[in-house]
Amino acid sequence: MVDDGACVRFAVGAWPRQRYPRGMARILFTPPTSEYQVPTDGSFRIRKAPTKPPKDMRGDDAKKENQKALKEHVKVISELQERLYAADRHSVLLVFQAMDAAGKDGTIRALLSGVNPAGCNVQSFKSPSSKELDHDFLWRVSQALPERGRIGVFNRSHYEEVLAVRVHPPYLEAQNLPTPKASGADVWKHRHESINEFEKHLARNGTVILKFFLNVSKEEQRVRLLARIDEPDSNWKFDPRDLRERALWPQYMHAFEDTLRSTSTPWAPWYAIPADDKAFMRREIARLVRETMEGLKLKFPKVSSEQLAEMKRLREVLAAE
Repeated sequence: MVDDGACVRFAVGAWPRQRYPRGMARILFTPPTSEYQVPTDGSFRIRKAPTKPPKDMRGDDAKKENQKALKEHVKVISELQERLYAADRHSVLLVFQAMDAAGKDGTIRALLSGVNPAGCNVQSFKSPSSKELDHDFLWRVSQALPERGRIGVFNRSHYEEVLAVRVHPPYLEAQNLPTPKASGADVWKHRHESINEFEKHLARNGTVILKFFLNVSKEEQRVRLLARIDEPDSNWKFDPRDLRERALWPQYMHAFEDTLRSTSTPWAPWYAIPADDKAFMRREIARLVRETMEGLKLKFPKVSSEQLAEMKRLREVLAAE
């Protein structure tokens, strides 16, 4: 890092060198290395993003290794979450976006399986209520942000406002905007800018943000949707609307590409994780979360000498009972 008096220059991971206003250095964390990290220079192309893991990470043996590694990552995340809560300096926000059947629910469940439920919360954003529609599109998200010391998960998020809303123009018209017929690229450009500023504000105030696009292929989605029909225990997961959304696959891919290109930032990076193999996907996400939390150098609060003396005195009282 070099402070040249006017700004601070950074080189983070594989990102190209960028320039930020003075003081920006303090809000950034160093994202863990991953070939699936979406660059911040607008060069992301969704057609080039893999949906399958590397060849040496496929097969039954790899699946067992991935499951074993996942358990180890989850164990460490659980320990780090306790420090996160005790330190009360940061919160962690994990954002998940994907097409249907990509595995969001199962991944979130696996990732948080060892975390104290009191230290995390999962929020899923459905169609906005009339009250929510009477506020700006980020208002309802603000109400669900994790407190310092906690891990928050958005299972779908404010990004629905530039994905589903973009693919379905009537959704935008229902939002009672000052310009009812607002449309075109400027709408999404402005919303991307609002999101970036919103997430920068959160980062300045201690929220560490990781965003995951679970990149499932259209063929793998077809297989999983068929399984929901063919397997009785999975019938409850099937929703006919999933097929209507599937028919809009090209529009969704365009929206995802533009959004990831525009909103992957140093303070809130996107990761496009291959999602055709659930075991690999979960392992990689858990690794990224673990390494991010390790990078925060979380420590338990120190106890003063006066407090230690009082604790010693009270221990003697307890021991004498």
